[in-house]
Amino acid sequence: MKHYNNNPTYQNTDHILNPRLFDNAYESISGWPDYTPSSLQSLPCLAAEFGIGQIYYKDESERFGLKSFKSLGGAYAVIQVLTEHLRVILSDNSITGVDIKSGKYRDLLKGFTVATATDGNHGRSVAWGAQQCGIKCKIYMHKGVSQSRAIAVELLGAEVIWVDGNYDDSLSKVKRDSIENEWHIISDTSYEGYTYIPKFVMAGYTVMTKEIMGQLKDDQIPTHIIIQGGVGGLAGAICAHAAMIWGERRPKFIVVEPETADCLYQSAKLGEPKLVHIEKETLMGGLSCGEVSIIGWGILKNNADHFITISDDNVKSAMRVMALGVGTDPSIEAGESAVAGVAMLMELRDHPEIKSELGLDENSRVLLFGTEGATDPQLYDEIVSGG
Repeated sequence: MKHYNNNPTYQNTDHILNPRLFDNAYESISGWPDYTPSSLQSLPCLAAEFGIGQIYYKDESERFGLKSFKSLGGAYAVIQVLTEHLRVILSDNSITGVDIKSGKYRDLLKGFTVATATDGNHGRSVAWGAQQCGIKCKIYMHKGVSQSRAIAVELLGAEVIWVDGNYDDSLSKVKRDSIENEWHIISDTSYEGYTYIPKFVMAGYTVMTKEIMGQLKDDQIPTHIIIQGGVGGLAGAICAHAAMIWGERRPKFIVVEPETADCLYQSAKLGEPKLVHIEKETLMGGLSCGEVSIIGWGILKNNADHFITISDDNVKSAMRVMALGVGTDPSIEAGESAVAGVAMLMELRDHPEIKSELGLDENSRVLLFGTEGATDPQLYDEIVSGG
């Protein structure tokens, strides 16, 4: 375990993610068929095991049937891109996402193709959005992604294109092919020259924090948020939105990453984006990213309080603990990347000095984001039940 105290300056991020983006995303997504807020589970018994006051767990294991928070981002971005495309070619600003999903413009969109690179969940969301809108979809996956995740994407009508290497190799390949074929990239990571669409993806994620506002009482506002790193899109979006909605009562913000894919931790230490070459894949597949999102980094560099890296040692145990439930805590389906925060709390048992530096004690109220359920059912079953 490695820890970096970022000593943030808490800078306003409205110029990076305009608050109106958050409102638009919630207004749109909350109107989708089958929308319902995901549950916010209270886990007092698990909290007691770690010597902290309370744990709140935002459970995304059933979101829109895709079992991942990613369904809030990729699909929303697909619909926004198509809406803007049609408004331009038809000179009609009244076109809405509801119109597009209804099939009203399917003939006009026959030649439209979206593409993305993914470790699984984001690609599934993009494929779902494309299917709903009647357009073509290409999903690039590296050889470390499981067949079951690829099948889930193919069942939504998308074509899976396999790439040698890791996620960053997939991203490089989809960039080249999209330029050559005039496809539209719907990426959850931003890079030089590509920042517009990822803002829609990130705005979609803040539906979770909007829901949490209504699920917590004023005296339950978390003192700490522990959130998964990856490229930084999720962390950046939640960090910006948490600062906006809670103001001076904003929680301490802790970013946790696998030690084998710690691009945000390394960037924080260096003070600028740092590329990390992934030599060994982490079990937390959705967090296996070596290059930061420049939008996410632009927010986190001045607003995240701490960056933590963890090993894979406690991931399986964390999944089993969540599945069984501690004491009277509920049983929760939590995938490999969903338990990063729980695995971090487990690892802190061997690092009391870091726990103290993070300010975690019996008075702490910790918010965790359970970003996925059993998105790889076979792997989940093997880990949780030995199946």
